[in-house]
Amino acid sequence: MGSWGVPVDHDVTGLLVAWREGDATAVDRLFPLVYQELRRIAHRQLSHERPDLTLGTTALVHEAYLKLVDQTRAQWADRSQFFAISARAMRRILVDHARQHLAGKRGGRRERVNLDEETLSLDQRADLLVAVDEALDRLRSVDERASRVVECRFFGGFTEEETAAALGITDRTVRRDWARAKGWLYDALREGE
Repeated sequence: MGSWGVPVDHDVTGLLVAWREGDATAVDRLFPLVYQELRRIAHRQLSHERPDLTLGTTALVHEAYLKLVDQTRAQWADRSQFFAISARAMRRILVDHARQHLAGKRGGRRERVNLDEETLSLDQRADLLVAVDEALDRLRSVDERASRVVECRFFGGFTEEETAAALGITDRTVRRDWARAKGWLYDALREGE
């Protein structure tokens, strides 16, 4: 077993390469190898969500996996990159659900979210997720690597080492980008209040 809780790197990476090269059976053999780690990532992301969210861990994993399998131009380098992109796909799914929730509740109008409140209402949680997503998109235009670090660390629940491996950077760079990105996002979210 590797550090991600999945079989050693060459098993997953080999299947990702086979998938990229058109081996249709590679996808079917890959899913059982990565399923538990995808569930861990999904569980981490769902722990930040509103309690009435109808999307559970298994459903989030399956939706994300379907999105990943549907990518015809994916160039998976290795399992680290696969898990980082999986976390990003899960984030997109959750943001889409939050936007649908807000649109249904208030006809699409957004309310300001006070980040200093300890208890957020369900609508405020959805607002916060959408606000974080929008701020992360703005960060990406300024510092793409830092935005990827946030996706891995916050949304994916990756350790510094896992983030470094997923992005092909050093642990020190992850720590530096993570600190800078948190400050940038905090300021961006405060400005939006």
